[in-house]
Amino acid sequence: MSRHDLTDDQWAVIKPLIPKQQRTRGRPRNDDRRTLNGMLSVLHTGCAWADLPTEDGSPSTCWRRWHAWSQDGRWERIWRTLLSRLAADGTLAWARVLLDGSVVPANQGALAEANRRSATAPR
Repeated sequence: MSRHDLTDDQWAVIKPLIPKQQRTRGRPRNDDRRTLNGMLSVLHTGCAWADLPTEDGSPSTCWRRWHAWSQDGRWERIWRTLLSRLAADGTLAWARVLLDGSVVPANQGALAEANRRSATAPR
């Protein structure tokens, strides 16, 4: 278990938000929890998808699901669900939740670099 793994309680909240995919042919679907842990590891450390350790899942599977979930709004639903849960528990510190993008400077050419990286993401 890496330091980025979800706890059983966190997984119990998130699991219903992940679509169930039934496969009748081909390879079995990679484990959703392991794949999500891999995504969180990349997002937490900032490493390249290709540098994701194998124990955290397949880099290409993690990237594909991250991209699909970003496009369909799943990440926002997960985020809102977890924030609601923390607010209900009284453990949400709003001062630590908000990050204003205007105070996070980007280096000149950062957008071009981001576009180059997304074009070369693992397949």
